[in-house]
Amino acid sequence: MRNASFGLAGLAVLVLAAATVVEAAQGSTGIYGSPLFVALWTLLAVSSVAYILACKMARRKSVFMLHLSLVVILVGAFVTYVWGERGTVHLRQGDEPVSVFRSADGGECRFPFGIVLDDFEISYYPGTAAPNDFVSTVMVHDGGSVATGKVSMNHVYEYGNYRFYQSTYDSDGLGSTLSVCHDPVGIAVTYAGYAMLLFSAVLFFFDRGSGFRRLLRHPALRRAALCIVLPVSALAAQAAGVGEPKALPESTAKCFGDLYVYYNGRVSPLQTLARDFTVKLCGKTSYRGLTAEQVFTGWFFYYDDWKEEPMIRIKSGEVRQLLGIEGEYARLVDFVGPEGYKLGNAHEAGSGVKDLRGVSDADEKFSLVSAVCTGRALKIFPYRDSCGMAWYSVADRLPASMPQEQWMFVRYCMNYIAERVACKDYAAVDTLLAKTRKYQQKEAAEYMPGEIRVEAEKLYNKLGYVCPVAILCIVAGLASFFLYCRRMICVGVCRRHWMDNLLVAMTAVVLAYVVLVLALRGIVGGYFPASNGFETMHLMAACVLTMALVAHRRFEMALSFGFMLCGLALLVAMMGEANPPVTPLMPVLSSPLLSIHVAVIMVAYSLFGFAMFNGIAAVVLYCSGRGYAAQIVRLQVLGRLMLYPAVFLLAVGIFTGAVWANVSWGRYWGWDPKETWALITLMVYAAALHTTSLPALRRPMVFHWFSIIAFLSVVITYLGANFIMTGLHSYA
Repeated sequence: MRNASFGLAGLAVLVLAAATVVEAAQGSTGIYGSPLFVALWTLLAVSSVAYILACKMARRKSVFMLHLSLVVILVGAFVTYVWGERGTVHLRQGDEPVSVFRSADGGECRFPFGIVLDDFEISYYPGTAAPNDFVSTVMVHDGGSVATGKVSMNHVYEYGNYRFYQSTYDSDGLGSTLSVCHDPVGIAVTYAGYAMLLFSAVLFFFDRGSGFRRLLRHPALRRAALCIVLPVSALAAQAAGVGEPKALPESTAKCFGDLYVYYNGRVSPLQTLARDFTVKLCGKTSYRGLTAEQVFTGWFFYYDDWKEEPMIRIKSGEVRQLLGIEGEYARLVDFVGPEGYKLGNAHEAGSGVKDLRGVSDADEKFSLVSAVCTGRALKIFPYRDSCGMAWYSVADRLPASMPQEQWMFVRYCMNYIAERVACKDYAAVDTLLAKTRKYQQKEAAEYMPGEIRVEAEKLYNKLGYVCPVAILCIVAGLASFFLYCRRMICVGVCRRHWMDNLLVAMTAVVLAYVVLVLALRGIVGGYFPASNGFETMHLMAACVLTMALVAHRRFEMALSFGFMLCGLALLVAMMGEANPPVTPLMPVLSSPLLSIHVAVIMVAYSLFGFAMFNGIAAVVLYCSGRGYAAQIVRLQVLGRLMLYPAVFLLAVGIFTGAVWANVSWGRYWGWDPKETWALITLMVYAAALHTTSLPALRRPMVFHWFSIIAFLSVVITYLGANFIMTGLHSYA
């Protein structure tokens, strides 16, 4: 039974991994819904139950309930597969009640009632055109009775065991498509399994006979065997260039940054637009000692100077050849030649250009500069009419309903400011900018962000560039890690060092910085900052640093591991060309379940990362050939201690995400690549907890190599699903 159970589990992992690769290459192949796939999981469940009974696991209540909960979840999934009904129904206002919906396989299913769309409404974030929620008001005609309900994002309407979820809507706003789910038994059984899993996991950690509690009492943890040395590192400052282009004085440019602008679907300080513009063009928040506001206003007021400035970063070597430049940075004039725009035909078939992504990136930067120079990006003039609030730039066509005096102010305000700039009358410029800001506050008072939110955003704009911090963390972590290993190999003893205290202080400072960046994003966006890759990587960095501070007294190397993982997480966050801008949250992401789901999984990934570096340390000691058996065993105990909470937190994170998906989309599992690889990661690491059934994992070096290799599944889960495979979770 043991071989059958673990053999089928291993086969399931291989099938899941192969299926994600095949579907990424060929698109949907129907593997997950095939009878053979269902049969594999059925055999795995049956063999697992048989093995549980053969081991007489019922005597260990927490462990028995834990394994039983997984079987219950699989039973719920099987019930859903066999008897569950899912599909969509399209409703239009004014139509007769609909009693038929289209199933997921293309067939038709019938409601025991009729449903009609009474009203559809899109609500927006105040003062913006960004949707906040989509709400369908439906009426259910069941015999002689009529029931009314509302369906919106993260709000399900249930009638007669049929659950309706908001899916899409018609462009004219008179129709709505709802997802339909009829699966009362399958969902109930699955949720019961989730509840059992959570309860048994908590019970397991309080059980004095559990493997986790036994490891806490392991003799190897009573010996102080590890130390750490922190190297001193320095960052070279980049000297500012000479011959800077014309720019406004920093104080006047700052006044521009204090204006409000409609940008990325929300009202924000113009400083945010200036910062994103500068980072997008040259990859940094400043340029040659000039602030982002000075760069932005420089392009607007001193175009002739700035068009000759080599500051547009071109990553693609092929695009550099098309532009005729040698270095990494291009001037705006490099984009245009005697025959016009040099990249104009690069997208056409037969052009011979291979790096179309690089061409698109360069096109985007050229268009962005054009939008700034012409003023189209400066939507700084709010106007409210019968249709609602809208924001205009000096280049936009203004509405005919705008009063003449207001029309004149909007149309010619920036022209007069430009005249004062040309005369270097910066006091007058500051006065005009102050009047413009008062106009904004008067015209759109109820839509303006609060003062605390504005100040938080300005502070975030100064702190949000984390690349230097990431590099510093990696250098400090790697250097201290290898110096620690060298000390152990050469000296073989460990003494507390004054540098440990310095390292603790550095960890606390970096943690405070990362938490502050996250908190500011949360204040600015008005949501828990876990909606994209940038935010989740910062959350992971905060988790690993917190764990390092908590664990460093019993596990001194935790500080070194914390720095390395924090630095890697921040580098991944910076993999995009610029920090993802803070935008209004998509309605479906506005759920507390999402916050719990992401936070718990990030903690689990952090613990897996600690276990991986823990394994690397053991391998280094083993390869030194000096016989550090005691230290290697201690590292094994520490690694196993990390895996217990990591595996359970990953399981909790997965089913929390499943509940969120069921509430939002009407299905708790969709075999999305990231979902699938999260399940693979859970199954891979769960094997390390079964040392009784898999005795090879009791051997220290086998366990350490397992911890290193198994971390590849975490890397694929996060980076592979975000940057390579496509799916609902590809939010990098």
